[in-house]
Amino acid sequence: MIDIHCHILPYIDDGPSNFQDCLDMASRAVSSGITHVFATPHHLNGRYENPKIEVLRDVNNFNKLLSQLDIPLVVHLGQELRIHPELVNSLENDEILTLDNRGKYLLLELPSGEVPSYAQELVYELLLKGITPIIAHPERNLGIIEDSNLLFELVQEGALTQLTSGSIIGHFGKKIKHFSNKIIDHHLAHFVASDAHNNGSRRFTLQEAYEAITKTYGIGYTMYFKENAELLIKGQSLSISQPLQMKKRILGIF
Repeated sequence: MIDIHCHILPYIDDGPSNFQDCLDMASRAVSSGITHVFATPHHLNGRYENPKIEVLRDVNNFNKLLSQLDIPLVVHLGQELRIHPELVNSLENDEILTLDNRGKYLLLELPSGEVPSYAQELVYELLLKGITPIIAHPERNLGIIEDSNLLFELVQEGALTQLTSGSIIGHFGKKIKHFSNKIIDHHLAHFVASDAHNNGSRRFTLQEAYEAITKTYGIGYTMYFKENAELLIKGQSLSISQPLQMKKRILGIF
């Protein structure tokens, strides 16, 4: 399996605080069936800054260590980029990382409480540059929960989305689980990833999520998400289902 979003690098954000925890996470990932992960440390979220050059160095060093220890996990480059108005300028100045540094996909984080008014325009600008933004964990964004049309418009514009595996299996509560299913129902989800931070409450749960998806929707949906991750890692374009608009917002979800 391929996990396109996790916080496995030590010391640099709210992921593991030391190398032993980091290596334990890697071993747990492998034991759960994961062969490739994207290290996506937070960048410019108001708390953490992890510039491109530092992530390049850390991922390179970590892959060497994993090889030396015979841990069969490949770590790919990435950042979880907080949306901001100057993001395109940062990209042009070679200050930020696209996934695997291929210049094809970018993991984009919205502030938890809203969708900025300029988000749709930014998606358009990124697409003009040949970069497709993948919106991380939209099911936990309060603005989208209150008005699901905001997500539909972003996907209609050309953005992709990544649901968190923990949301699908209920780790963030029944309401978030229900909303995650709504997003899948309306063809507004394109990837599932762990967003793992540790081996405890935010552990790798990708396999559990795929099992839940298979139980609810059938193996076809699970294969769709897995194949999208494989296409991403190859730098290829995805085959996307036509998004559907939710008829009404989910009331009382919080």
